[in-house]
Amino acid sequence: MNFIFLITGILLVFVIAFLFSNNRKEIKYKRILIMLAVQIVLVYFMMNTSIGLIAITKVGVFFEKLMEIADSGIQFVFGGMVNKGATTFFFVALLPLVFISVLIGILNYIKVLPFIINYLGLFLSKITGMGKLESYFAVSTAAFGQPEVFLTIIKQIPLLSPKRLYTICTSAMSAVSMAMVGAYMTMLEPKYVVTAVVLNIFSALIIANIINPYDLEDNEDLIQIEEKERVPFFQMVGESVMDGFKIVIVVAAMLLGFISLMELINVIFLGIFQVSFQTVIGYIFAPIAFLMGVPWAEAVQAGGIMATKLVTNEFVAMLNFGEISKHLSDKTVAIVSVYLVSFANFGTVGIVAGSIKSISEKQGSYVSKFALKLLLGATLASVISGTIMGVVI
Repeated sequence: MNFIFLITGILLVFVIAFLFSNNRKEIKYKRILIMLAVQIVLVYFMMNTSIGLIAITKVGVFFEKLMEIADSGIQFVFGGMVNKGATTFFFVALLPLVFISVLIGILNYIKVLPFIINYLGLFLSKITGMGKLESYFAVSTAAFGQPEVFLTIIKQIPLLSPKRLYTICTSAMSAVSMAMVGAYMTMLEPKYVVTAVVLNIFSALIIANIINPYDLEDNEDLIQIEEKERVPFFQMVGESVMDGFKIVIVVAAMLLGFISLMELINVIFLGIFQVSFQTVIGYIFAPIAFLMGVPWAEAVQAGGIMATKLVTNEFVAMLNFGEISKHLSDKTVAIVSVYLVSFANFGTVGIVAGSIKSISEKQGSYVSKFALKLLLGATLASVISGTIMGVVI
């Protein structure tokens, strides 16, 4: 049965992506099949072997430890503001991002992170058959997130063709930054978060090969990685602290606005139609959830969460999902959890377009033109990742 839903989920994605493809005759079927096979092998290894499970568990424990360490600083600054035994999302999930941002800054400063990214990107290019720049960017996005990741290829962005620009933007929306992983693990099972991070790298490139297929000239695939002027160590630490705190404030503000807006819409729908807005959009997304492998009895609830992520953001969806996940099957929890771990939503399209436009006005205009197709591609990438996850549950 899992194999049947693998086919239905992937077929759904392929049909939609094929309809919106820029050049159907150039679709690289061999590349797509190779990447799908790699995803299946990886997810089976991570979820069904003792080595894989141990590795995922260790990663989860590592991030839990980081969150505990971060809590020491939070308690020193904000201790006593929350009643004993009580928790708030701002303190538990968001503020630790400041500490994790510092760690990423240090790893980048001592050249450990760039070394790992470069070689993983090179290895990925051998598997996917895509350009070194695309592969480098797909891996680096999972480390830095956006908009910061665009600064690492700032010299090349003005020179990229619209096709290559679409591919890197799809990767930026499909991946999640390392700084966010710890926060996600407070709302979802860590093993699903880790698995999603790996799957999304390939899912974004699969979608790019359908919607946006192309070949590169030998002299077109040069990577010029922008390196910031080396600043004193403690200046870098201070800048990383402020970068992390900016993320915390932005996410908190977006949650405040979006959750309140969703509640307003629900009140309106309940008052007029006697049904919540999330239930309505749940019915719209229910067939998609079902084709991904979610049992039909739970498809409306799962579809509602999936749609919530699209129209708001992943944090709002994860918080809502946490309220109902205890009443859902393990299979549904796994599929929806992996689907939620990405930046594919309307708000992120604006962030990506704005980031590119700040570097190149011309390229920013290109991104704005294919913004909806970009959102479609990133959402379909999440569907692929969720479908692959359902194969082994």
